[in-house]
Amino acid sequence: MPKTAMKPFLKYIGRRLFFLILTYFVAITIIFILPRAIPGNPLAVLLQRIAVQGASNPETISNVQKTMMEEFGFNKPLYVQYLSFLGRLFRGDLGTSIHYYPKKCIDVLAPFIPWTLFLLIPATLTAWIIGNTLGAVAGNRRGTWIDNIVLNSSLVISQIPYYWLGMLLIYLFAVKLNIFPNQGGYSQGLIPSFSLTFILDVLYHYILPFLSIVIAAIGGWAIGTRLLVIYELDADYTVFAVNLGMRDRTVFKYVFRNILLPQITGLALNLGSALGGALITGAYF
Repeated sequence: MPKTAMKPFLKYIGRRLFFLILTYFVAITIIFILPRAIPGNPLAVLLQRIAVQGASNPETISNVQKTMMEEFGFNKPLYVQYLSFLGRLFRGDLGTSIHYYPKKCIDVLAPFIPWTLFLLIPATLTAWIIGNTLGAVAGNRRGTWIDNIVLNSSLVISQIPYYWLGMLLIYLFAVKLNIFPNQGGYSQGLIPSFSLTFILDVLYHYILPFLSIVIAAIGGWAIGTRLLVIYELDADYTVFAVNLGMRDRTVFKYVFRNILLPQITGLALNLGSALGGALITGAYF
């Protein structure tokens, strides 16, 4: 690449990195400020729980409070707490959980990460495949009854929050009809193993949270793919191919290949952003 062409490219990369780092610091600053801006003291709730469990001696409670203030850094100025928060974050230390004290946050989250990924990745991929297929068919048949059904249903589905849909599915299929379980990743009393009984039981509990994510995500993918297909069908190369007498099926294959690239990029971004939101559905799972 010529040197003259390298400068704009480096400027672009530098600008993107700057905004990426800035966004990261703004996000973690908000995470740091929000819990401290909420009225109330979470340590007071923890101390009350310790007192209920038997430590009613005022001196003991005072010592425990002093220890926890030092451990959580609440006895230090706010800027020192923030710098300490950044330092621990870059070391991968999420600190101690107040609710599950004295457990570390990473120890509380670790058991749920495999279940969350097990739910999120297959559900997102399934929604991506079905949504792109429906959107491509609708875009290729624009103006027909197929296009109208896919477009209108996708517009409605895309506006439904998946966690609300999950609660609706629980109420209908678990509470009312009693077809599926209403909680847990597997039945109580079962020991996790690679046995057929345990695998089938996990899949039985898996269906409702899986469907809540898939159904809610299909609409957005279908709408996006439909618009991309319509745009490509009106492109010059497509019109030229049709005028040359190329079969519609062959033209559609090339169009579909061209619209997959931005959709694959969108899939990668969606997997990252959906990870946090899927924790809500994962609470059911």
